Amino acid sequence: MKTEVFADWSDEALAGIGLRRSGGGVEIDIPEDANIFAMTVGRQLAAGRSAAPAMVFERPDGSLERWSFGEIDRAATALAAHLRALGFGRGDPIGLHTGMRPETAIGHMAVCKLGGVAVTLSQLYGPDALAHALNHCGARCLLTTEAGWSGLRSEAAGLFPALAHVLVAETTGEETELRDVLAGPAPEGFVPEYTGADDEALLMYTSGSTGMPKGIRHGHRVLASYVPSISLFFDLTMDDADAVFWSPSDWAWVGGLLDMLFPAWLAGRPVVTSEARFKADWAYAFMARHRVTHTFLAPTAIKRLAQTPDPRADHDLALRVICTGGEALAADTLTWAEERLGVVCNEFYGMTEVNHLIGNCAALYPRKPGSMGVAYPGHRVALVDAEGREVADGEPGEIVTPATAPTRYLGYLNNAEKEAELRLGDWMRTQDLAVRDADGYFWYKGRSDDLIKSSGFRIGPAEIEECLLAHPAVAEAAVIGKPDAERGQIVKAFVRLAASAAAGAELSEALKSHVRDRLAAYKAPREIEFVPGFEMTSSGKINRKALRARETADSDLT
Repeated sequence: MKTEVFADWSDEALAGIGLRRSGGGVEIDIPEDANIFAMTVGRQLAAGRSAAPAMVFERPDGSLERWSFGEIDRAATALAAHLRALGFGRGDPIGLHTGMRPETAIGHMAVCKLGGVAVTLSQLYGPDALAHALNHCGARCLLTTEAGWSGLRSEAAGLFPALAHVLVAETTGEETELRDVLAGPAPEGFVPEYTGADDEALLMYTSGSTGMPKGIRHGHRVLASYVPSISLFFDLTMDDADAVFWSPSDWAWVGGLLDMLFPAWLAGRPVVTSEARFKADWAYAFMARHRVTHTFLAPTAIKRLAQTPDPRADHDLALRVICTGGEALAADTLTWAEERLGVVCNEFYGMTEVNHLIGNCAALYPRKPGSMGVAYPGHRVALVDAEGREVADGEPGEIVTPATAPTRYLGYLNNAEKEAELRLGDWMRTQDLAVRDADGYFWYKGRSDDLIKSSGFRIGPAEIEECLLAHPAVAEAAVIGKPDAERGQIVKAFVRLAASAAAGAELSEALKSHVRDRLAAYKAPREIEFVPGFEMTSSGKINRKALRARETADSDLT
């Protein structure tokens, strides 16, 4: 971003969005004592806002569960004290598998007070994906819900051998009732474990192009490093007195947690949540009911909303800002959001490992429909060729940022190979391609690796291929992202069958169910094509590039 945007800003105004002056420009201000609890709930308590609304949970029966910041704090202290009594403390991984519920938000605050590491686990995970994450990090404690645990209870001992304690909300089994712990007394004299900016706070599992999801380690500094970018993509309106935040994005991932839940509490504003599945009509009614003003929506969700011709005529909406990312936003979708939905829609780009790098802010500079935006303040973003040399404006290159960037992750958990894969000289790679114009705006051009981006999800083909190969009917499998107008990409699998198997619709559905049940529904192939064999690369691997090229060509023809 051109620093002249902030030339007339006072130091106080810059501090309000997490920036400070540095030389002739600005840099992100990350205090050494940055702590996620202190920056969110703790900040509100210190300001005398313990009674202010923090969260509204709309239960499946329509009833509402309301929490103030003071109530969140008391419940978090009760949970932290319970976990400490079980023997957990500083640096211990605690699995949070509680979905879009208050238990997740409170769990994060409790783990902060404990000095532990919150392992973010989606309830969309099937047993294999969940087992991989828990066993990989060695977590001995899991917080979950009856809905998330009921299908795992009978095989838990085999799936999760390290687990010693499972707390279940609304349990029908013999586990400790999580909601009883939250409702219990907060011991007087409980002293939280002090942690600072560089202490580990989060372990987030995210898919890559190879293998099972990788554990990404983030320190408490991550929230401080997000303040400038979230301030900008929420169009400098986070502090609006009537602001209400909501997103359908899972709190186990960046979009729901670091782009929504924590920012809302950083601003001292309430977040509303529900376990309901996203549908356009439901989303409109939910936003109207709760007077939602700020939301994060993946482009696919916005496209589904856009199927309503005149939403303002049909729904009494308070919505005014949408931030969006995770996949490219089409220019016509942006135009619809602003002209028909009547909101500011700011697209951004980033990666879990290194923060938001590029984006828009309508309040500060014009947007170009179809563009990702410009480099966010405090970030250096370049485009380079395969040797790490910067390319000229107008030339395609890989998006990179300095490997020493202060916003970067702490590293992968037990995965030096993946760490090395993201280094290109002094740069940290994103493996996303773009072009930059003369005004500094970036335009997305696709991936340089095999990672699939579908409806805002990052999906690694290798784990799906491994799952398919475990089915007795499959001899070989290759998975790619096929271009799709609504979702950006869909998961498509090419399968060579074992000699004893017969291709057909029934087997195709069985294979989809096999992946859905073992990994996650969003990872299941939407299309399966049975093939007699595969073109191989010179190194003896299936040529996914050739498969992608064929599907892209077929898509262009249609």
